[in-house]
Amino acid sequence: MRLFRRDILSAQPAKLYRAWMAEFRTPFFRSYLVNDPDLIKKVLKTRPDQFPKSDRVGAGLRPLLGDSVFLTNGETWKRQRRIIDPAFDGGRLRDTFPGMIAAGKAAQLRFAELADGAPQEIEALTSHAAADVIFRTLFSLPIEDELAQQVFVEFRDYQRSQPILNLAAFIPGPRWMPRFFRRDTKHAAKRIRALITELTVNRLEMIKAGTAPDDLATKIMTTVDPQTGETFDVEEMVDQVAIFFLAGHETSASALAWTLYLLALYPDWQAKVAAEAADFDNQFGSLSGLKVTRDVFREALRLYPPVPMMVREASEPTEFRKRAIKTGAQIVLSPWHLHRHTRLWDNADGFDPDRWQTENGKACARDAYIPFSAGPRVCTGAGFAMIEGVTLLAALLRAFAFEIVEDQEPVPVAHLTVRAKDGIWLRIRRRDSALI
Repeated sequence: MRLFRRDILSAQPAKLYRAWMAEFRTPFFRSYLVNDPDLIKKVLKTRPDQFPKSDRVGAGLRPLLGDSVFLTNGETWKRQRRIIDPAFDGGRLRDTFPGMIAAGKAAQLRFAELADGAPQEIEALTSHAAADVIFRTLFSLPIEDELAQQVFVEFRDYQRSQPILNLAAFIPGPRWMPRFFRRDTKHAAKRIRALITELTVNRLEMIKAGTAPDDLATKIMTTVDPQTGETFDVEEMVDQVAIFFLAGHETSASALAWTLYLLALYPDWQAKVAAEAADFDNQFGSLSGLKVTRDVFREALRLYPPVPMMVREASEPTEFRKRAIKTGAQIVLSPWHLHRHTRLWDNADGFDPDRWQTENGKACARDAYIPFSAGPRVCTGAGFAMIEGVTLLAALLRAFAFEIVEDQEPVPVAHLTVRAKDGIWLRIRRRDSALI
């Protein structure tokens, strides 16, 4: 339990990168890590209602996320998705693009102040950029807004204090049973929710007055569930904004930081992305021209998936690989292991963005690549995240070159997302091209 609390990645044995399935036993429950693509398809796509989200992860995140769409199951989850999903359809993604471009420009200015070749901690910078994207697209506020800045600072502190698995993940019990949260974790969650409540109430007043901007928050708060005729109340909206910020900020910051590290490690690929970015005209219709950038970002998500593990629970007896799975058993799906599985991927541990054009890469993309989950519970913001990642990479690589810092190899650990134990340190230098 101490190993899992500190870092769920290093707590896993190396043989899991070849195993199709592994069983873990505790005094309280059985857990099965599944890498078999057919079983993953069964859990996520063909029989998802039989394998709802496990509350063992929710037990650790609920003080912040409440009953957000990330933690709920059944009819509650389906109702939430009916309200949320329309905000992230294809047409709405085009509407969010100007906010991403504006955030990219702002990030360039911040990076420019540090582009003197001295070592810089990149995760802090990508966190700032990703938070800016979320505030601009969700609430039409730049990160410099005072309230936005307060939320950002609180989230930055919270993510390091809360591991993915809390002690409650190992001890079964009802929802009312006391949970063993650190005092600073509980207080940080309370402060964050208070700030988000202020944002939400302010937006409701603007909607009533007819002065609300046409952004993601307005779209979600005014969408009526077609089956019940209801909209989110304030408490429900606070839950959803918390997960939007966690998913859209934490995961994007992690993915962007690891991508910059890989590009610094492989300068030939960095040169290809920079050349592509130089020709990008910042128009939504031109995103299709950033093919190398997209494949580089996909490869970074393969090697360093921001959410390393997902936990489902068997709601009825079943059978996996001729092994009886009892009701209540935990089913762990691990993008971290699946994406590096040596029996599925060619050169599983290597950085090779060209793989996505090969037969092996295309097959694995269908069956063994789940950075955003899959099936009905696929991340509603998956398309948003891909556009955001490619757009920010183009903005940064157009203006800056990134170099490795000697003797500063980052060690991945899992907090709320996959981060580096002591940060990701890179040198930033200006390119000849002007800022966008």
